Amino acid sequence: MEKTICAISTNPGNGGAISIVRMSGPASVEITSKIFSNKSFLMAPTHTIHYGYIVSDGEKIDEVLVMKMLSPRTYTTEDIIEINCHGGMSTTNKVLELLILNGAELAEPGEFTKRAFLNGRINLLEAEAVGDLIEAKNDKARALAMNGVSGSLTKLIQDLREKIVTLLANIEVNIDYPEYEDEKVITHENILPELKEISLSLQKIVKESENGKILKEGINVAFIGRPNVGKSSLLNAFLEEEKAIVTDISGTTRDIVEGSVNLNGILLNLIDTAGIRDTEDIVEKIGVDKSKKLLDSADLVILVLNSNEKLTNEDRDLLTKISTKKSIIFLNKNDLESKIDEEIYQYPNITIGNTTSIDGILPLKNKIIDLFHLNEIESKDMNYLSNVRQVTLAKKALNNIKNVEQQIQENIPIDMLEIEMKEAWNNLGLIIGATYEDELIDNLFQKFCLGK
Repeated sequence: MEKTICAISTNPGNGGAISIVRMSGPASVEITSKIFSNKSFLMAPTHTIHYGYIVSDGEKIDEVLVMKMLSPRTYTTEDIIEINCHGGMSTTNKVLELLILNGAELAEPGEFTKRAFLNGRINLLEAEAVGDLIEAKNDKARALAMNGVSGSLTKLIQDLREKIVTLLANIEVNIDYPEYEDEKVITHENILPELKEISLSLQKIVKESENGKILKEGINVAFIGRPNVGKSSLLNAFLEEEKAIVTDISGTTRDIVEGSVNLNGILLNLIDTAGIRDTEDIVEKIGVDKSKKLLDSADLVILVLNSNEKLTNEDRDLLTKISTKKSIIFLNKNDLESKIDEEIYQYPNITIGNTTSIDGILPLKNKIIDLFHLNEIESKDMNYLSNVRQVTLAKKALNNIKNVEQQIQENIPIDMLEIEMKEAWNNLGLIIGATYEDELIDNLFQKFCLGK
């Protein structure tokens, strides 16, 4: 980290009035002085803004504001310069080019945040939350990410680690200094309540992690059914626009059609699939195969049936396929006479409606809200883990603690309990980056955008 890095920190398109070029590292101020007309900024105090021009060989390149922020009170804890340019690709790229020509190096994706982590400015949980904040697609996702950035989730993990390490320390004292009579004697009976408290906290974190995924990524919803039952019309009704082509001809939808809509502050990623049926048409068959794959990967499957028709063998086959999935059966076309078999009502999560009006899909929306408990997801105090890495480590830590509880039931000697407890402590440390592997850090920050 001895080199000085630079990158464009704003959207590099032509839409913004202002663009920011950011530089971090020991030579930031020196490099800026070579291309900035206002030399008085050199002696100015930290966290000040200076007006002037970016110049090259006597030519004015842009009229700018330069923000000077000196170590350690910066995002990376290093000297940082931010140059506020006029928006536009040509001007911004020219300023970036001049910084590189004068000694800076182009930053890798996420390198500013990586330096903030490696310099101890933020922990790994907070660093990932920064990425989530950038990618947030709705207000609840933003609030979730901000909760991670602010450190409240970090404190929760740190408190659990502190409880574990206190137990470990007490066990060590009992083992190494049994002659100290004033020390509390650690037994299976007095360690178990504290372990159960840790276990309950971890169970709550893991259980609520599903809410974190929903808030961050939304719910992937696949509409499936045989041709001409109203899947494309249902997509259009949700989106309130004619996104999918609707005709009376079977097999009109041959590929997936996607759209997104907000429901109770949660993003629904809607996927209209090709009608599932046996077909000799090569193109339609490809679409049908895609539909079957989406049936397996979706968070929610909505099976659309035509209530104006009897159940077919294809309908019954799909009913069997969704039996192990989180699913809703939508009986469409309730504005027509019902002819569907009574046996359908033995299945759970059935809603009845139509796609001819906005009100026609309200029962389906309410069923989604109930099924995912969207009304119960708190928008405040959201201590939710929000990615697979974090949740996997939390589950491992929980499993470690449960193993210790089982060992106590089996009357395993106290000193043998330390192995699983240390593993739990380590797994929680990996969540916040108290311990980490270089390869993990490199891979994680490569997912960030340039300039962050």
